[in-house]
Amino acid sequence: FASGSLSADNVKVEPAFWWSGMKNPELQLMVYGKDISGYHPSVSYPGVRLKSTVALESPNYLLIYLDVEDARPGKFDITFTKGQKSISYPYELKTRKPDADKVKGFDASDVLYLIMPDRFANGDPSNDQIPMRTPYKVDRESPNARHGGDLAGIEQHLDYIEDLGVTAIWLNPVLENDMKGGSYHGYATTDYYRVDPRFGTNEDYVRLIDKAHQRGLRVVMDMIFNHCGSDHPWMKDVPSQDWFNNLDNYVQTNHDKEAYFDPYVSDYDKRTMIDGWFVPSMPDLNQRNPHVAKYLIQNSIWWIEYTGIDGIRQDTYPYADVDMMRQWCQEVMNEYPDYNIVGEAWMNYTIGSAYWQKGSRLNFGKDTELRSVMDFRLMGIASAAFHEKEYPTGGLQAIFEHMCYDYVYADIYHVLRFLENHDTDRFLRSLPESIDDLYAFKQGVTFLLTIPGIPQLYYGQELLMNGTKEKGDGYIRLDVPGGWPGDKENWFEASGRSEVQNDAWNFLRTLLKWRKGNDVIAYGKMKHFMPNQGVYVYERSLDGKSVLVFLNGANEAVDLPMDRYAEVLHGKTSGRDILTGTTISFGKELPIPAKGILVIEL
Repeated sequence: FASGSLSADNVKVEPAFWWSGMKNPELQLMVYGKDISGYHPSVSYPGVRLKSTVALESPNYLLIYLDVEDARPGKFDITFTKGQKSISYPYELKTRKPDADKVKGFDASDVLYLIMPDRFANGDPSNDQIPMRTPYKVDRESPNARHGGDLAGIEQHLDYIEDLGVTAIWLNPVLENDMKGGSYHGYATTDYYRVDPRFGTNEDYVRLIDKAHQRGLRVVMDMIFNHCGSDHPWMKDVPSQDWFNNLDNYVQTNHDKEAYFDPYVSDYDKRTMIDGWFVPSMPDLNQRNPHVAKYLIQNSIWWIEYTGIDGIRQDTYPYADVDMMRQWCQEVMNEYPDYNIVGEAWMNYTIGSAYWQKGSRLNFGKDTELRSVMDFRLMGIASAAFHEKEYPTGGLQAIFEHMCYDYVYADIYHVLRFLENHDTDRFLRSLPESIDDLYAFKQGVTFLLTIPGIPQLYYGQELLMNGTKEKGDGYIRLDVPGGWPGDKENWFEASGRSEVQNDAWNFLRTLLKWRKGNDVIAYGKMKHFMPNQGVYVYERSLDGKSVLVFLNGANEAVDLPMDRYAEVLHGKTSGRDILTGTTISFGKELPIPAKGILVIEL
């Protein structure tokens, strides 16, 4: 505390402001100040009613619950009284933006572009090495240190992102991570209401989102409810012993995510999974504490209302309390009915992922209310399947079989599909040496962008960034050359890329531009055929329109007999290949080059 005595200057209230007219009339204020629990709060403002106050075990916290259902926008004082001493703290209920509750979340018409802000581009070097509570050092030579990427760098490359053809940006967490080493990845929050100053300010974040919206780009915010960072003020001055799980006796989670549906699971294993800490630097929050739950739910609604973000990706979804997470989904959707949330439930099998989706028949009648889930199984098999060269007919049989299990999802159009992300090996384990070696990249992204679901690309995927996390996560989170002043190469410009990179970039851009606004691909039905001679064929169709995709996994050219595909040809004798712009005629056989790709609009 700045001084030994309490004053308005050394009191912190979260959230700093709220809005009039929200559907949920209850507002929780967390007040932090020296011995604040000994003070009695009061409010005198039309429509604002003090419902209750809660003093926690630490005398420096006080929770105030207000009913603001009938309150109009305006400013008022919260008065704290103790004996003869009285302190006034100014608070404001803001006016909501018109149609604030009409925000439409990302969906299957979108393609998400995942960016790790610290590694994408450095638009403001002045915020690289700045004073923080915890010492850190910017060092681009160290894969695990901060490198200086920021929101300004992303903003300065919005034209690049828009030109590529994606429609939404998902940023790894941008909130303050004032942690030892700098916590460049963002998953150890130390302030839930503040953008990390090494990325920029809250206002910078709002401006980035506004500029993205002006280009027709949506923005998805990464949130973490399961844990915070070990240097969060809550760990320095613990509000109450039940604010965290296993606070006095460290317990490591066993990552047994199957515990939710395992018919043989022990209570011990399930409890260790949910209440154990992810890592020692990430204390496990207790969402069963109703005050913790309210704080987190309200925080996410604050960021939606304040910034206009178009969706949320929730980290480590199964590790948090399932009942609280259900309540969170319900409350967000109550305020924003057209919103979308995708949860990171990293399951190794399709049926495990489907368990977590809203409307699933697999979760024993306890609906999660989570609209979107992630297809980790596809990520797990895709690289090997599309790179198979040792087998004459390739590895597309595994892809075909994976798609057969889509039937377990309650809503396949709200399944996030991806080949790689910030936690996984890159889809490309090494850099393709020539254009002829791009077959796996091209088939992989073609498949990703033409199947049902919401596709997600990882920054640099279009630039053939590659590698594994064998030596650490930093090796799959490399800087984009050209994003830092003084870089010798600039991959953001065609002139700075190799011939192979430009071929890959242009190929992906062609697909993305074609997919944008394409309802057949976004919302159409799918019908597929078991691979024949190594060729995987499937149709996407909607309202009498049809697209056929041919992927040849074989090492040799194939003359594909067409009689078995009559039901998806619909009597048509030709179509247009969107990759080359040429007309493809359908005879008795269709010639397809080795590792060839055709995406044909009938």
